[in-house]
Amino acid sequence: MGLAACERTASPRVTDVAEIQAAGAVCAVPDDLRPARPYRIPEDEVAADVPVAFNMLAVSWSPQACRSGKDYPDAQHQCAANQFGLTLHGLWPNGDGNRHPRYCAAPGPAMRVETVRRHFCMIPSPSLQQHEWAAHGTCGWDSPEAYFAQAAKMWDGLNKPDLEAIPAQRLTAGAIRDAFVAANPGFPRDGVFIATTDGWFREARLCYSRDYRPMRCPRGLGAPDHERLHLAPKGVQPGAQTAG
Repeated sequence: MGLAACERTASPRVTDVAEIQAAGAVCAVPDDLRPARPYRIPEDEVAADVPVAFNMLAVSWSPQACRSGKDYPDAQHQCAANQFGLTLHGLWPNGDGNRHPRYCAAPGPAMRVETVRRHFCMIPSPSLQQHEWAAHGTCGWDSPEAYFAQAAKMWDGLNKPDLEAIPAQRLTAGAIRDAFVAANPGFPRDGVFIATTDGWFREARLCYSRDYRPMRCPRGLGAPDHERLHLAPKGVQPGAQTAG
């Protein structure tokens, strides 16, 4: 469960090798993988009283995180050993306004190592897993295992489009939106929010109802269809500002 689109790895230390959808692609789980330490909850970000109106599944283009050197920790796992494509940022309960459920309960002790390992190919960062559980998972689930099981069910049920197959000169927010819809017949086109950073594709945020049915995104679609984008190449090292 919970497997991301990974490329063949050169890592010499492997105990789990997860076969995934793309032919010939594997994800190597490092045998020294450990849970991240819990961190102090930022009091100014707590929003435990906001009702859940819908959910978002945030699907990231991992090379952009590596290129920018921002947003995602654990670069030694995400950017060095494996060459990831699309990975999961997280499953986010959303409110019906500008405030969203966040840090709804104390996240408790560090996650179990078995849980971190099981979902590594989906979210290849123990620190990001810990953050997603603390910030979002506590707003709808009673344990990390329950939260990531739901995220993995949605992730496994999502066909991941081959974004690298889109010609660079035709890469727009609309083309990426179309690619997700084409790979997942029946998913509403207005249910795909495209997030960008300075003209680079960052992630697609897919909208689902409270009972996890695909739906229209209530607050817009992010980047407009006509916006031209760049796609960071796989294998880029952390902080490498590749040319557009």
